[in-house]
Amino acid sequence: MSVPEEIRKVPRPVNTVVVDTGHDGPNRYIVRVRKGSVCRRGKRPSPRNGAVVGHIVGESFVPVVKKTPAQKPCSLSYGSSFLIFTVCKDILDDLLKVYSPEDSYSLLVLAAIKVMKPHAPLSRYRRYYDCSFLSVYYPGARISKNRITSLLDSVGKDSESRKKFYALRIAAVAEANRIAIDGTLRQDGSTVNDLSHFSRKARVKGTRDVSIIYAYSLDLKEPLCAEVFAGNETDTHVYEKFITDNGIKAGIIMADKAFTPSKIEKELAKHAGLHFLTPLKRNNAKIEKCDMYAYDSILEGFSDRILCKKAAEGNGRFLYSFMNQRKAAEEEKAYLSSVDGYDDAEYKKKRKEFRTIVFESDADLDPKDVYRQYRDRWQIEIVFRAYKNELGLDKTNVQGDFAVIGYELVNFIATLISCRILNKAGDAGALDDEAFGGLIEDLNEVWRKTDAPSEATMQDDGWERALDKDLD
Repeated sequence: MSVPEEIRKVPRPVNTVVVDTGHDGPNRYIVRVRKGSVCRRGKRPSPRNGAVVGHIVGESFVPVVKKTPAQKPCSLSYGSSFLIFTVCKDILDDLLKVYSPEDSYSLLVLAAIKVMKPHAPLSRYRRYYDCSFLSVYYPGARISKNRITSLLDSVGKDSESRKKFYALRIAAVAEANRIAIDGTLRQDGSTVNDLSHFSRKARVKGTRDVSIIYAYSLDLKEPLCAEVFAGNETDTHVYEKFITDNGIKAGIIMADKAFTPSKIEKELAKHAGLHFLTPLKRNNAKIEKCDMYAYDSILEGFSDRILCKKAAEGNGRFLYSFMNQRKAAEEEKAYLSSVDGYDDAEYKKKRKEFRTIVFESDADLDPKDVYRQYRDRWQIEIVFRAYKNELGLDKTNVQGDFAVIGYELVNFIATLISCRILNKAGDAGALDDEAFGGLIEDLNEVWRKTDAPSEATMQDDGWERALDKDLD
C-alpha cells in the first residue's frame, strides 16, 4: 500500500522507510530501519526491513520508547502491616518448621490480609498484598486467586503438617495453664463438601453449618489449636476427638455443659497434668447431694460480692459453687417483674439459681482460681465473636472438604494474629476509644515511603498520608 507523499516527507532518521499498515489509528504509519537487501538469482535485489523505530503521527516522527521494568512503588500502606509483622515472628517460625518457605509466606499473608481487609474477596488479595508492606516483609508470596485455591486444597489434605503446626503451639503451654475449649458454628452453603451437614441449630435456621472446635489459652489470651468437624456431630464426640487428635496433655480444660469428662477418662489417666473443670447442669443430682447452694465463704479480691462453697465428692473430684450477689439481686428483680402471679414454691426454687454456677473438677483447686477462670472465659467468647463478625470468617467462600479444612488453618492464624493485636493494643490503651475494626482501618491508611529507614520514628520524613492520631 502506497504511502502518501506528505507522510514520506516528514523528517525521520536516515536509512529508514515508512510502511502503511492499513489500520486506522495513530500508529498506522510505522517507520522501520533498512537492514540491507535480499538478492535472488535472476531477479533485482529487494530491500529488507528491520525493526520498528517509530511512527509518523500527524506531521511528526514519534520514536518507540522502550518499556522499562516495573519499578518498586515509592510508598506503601504501612501501619497495620507493621503491627501484624511485630506479632508474627514465632508464628512464621512454626510455619517454616512444617511447610515450605513459599507456602509459609503465602499462608501468613492470607491470614494477615483477612485481618487488614476482613470482607475482601480472594480476587483482590494480590492487590492488597502489592499495595502494603506485607510485600516487603514477606516477599514472593504467591496469592493469586487460583494459587490460593490450590494451596488451601493441599493444606487441607495434609493433616500431618497441620497437626505438627498445632503441636508446636500446644507444646508451649505449661501444665498450670488454663485451657478453654469451645466451638462455633460457621455457615456453609456449599453443595460439594461432606462437612456441611445440618446441625441441630441449623435445622432451626434452615442453613448448613461446619463446626469448628478451638482450644484457647486463658493465660496467653490466644488460641492454641483448632479443628473442623461436620455440623451434625455431637458435642461429646467432637470434644473427645479434638483432645486426642491434638495431643492436649497438660492444662485445666474448661468446656461448656455439653462436655462429658467421662468420655476422656483414658486421656486423663494417661496424662497427670491434664485436668478438667466443667459446669454442671442445674438439675444435676450432685448439686443437691452436696448442698452446693448453701454457701459458706466469700471470695476476696473481686469488685462484686461473690459467695462460694467447695465440697469434696469423695472420689477424687471436687465441686465448686458461686453466686454473684449483685447480679443475683438484679436477676431476682427481673424475674419478679416478669411473672403474672406470685408462686412461693416456684420463687424459692428459682431464687437459689439466680446468678449461680456450679463446677466439677478432678483437681483440688483454690475457689478463687476457679472463679477467676470462669470470669476470664469471656475472652474466648470475644475471640469467637471476632472470628465470625470482625474478621468476616463466618461463611465459607471455598468449596470441597479439603479446601474448607485448609481455609480454617488460615482463619486460625488470622484469629491468633487478632488476639495478639487486641492484647498489645489493649495494653497500650489504643482500644479505650476505638473498636478493633476501626483501629485496623485507621492503620491501613498510614502509608510510608519504601526507601524510608526501617526503624521508624514519628519525627522522620518517611511518612505519607499519616495523621498524628494514627502515628500516636
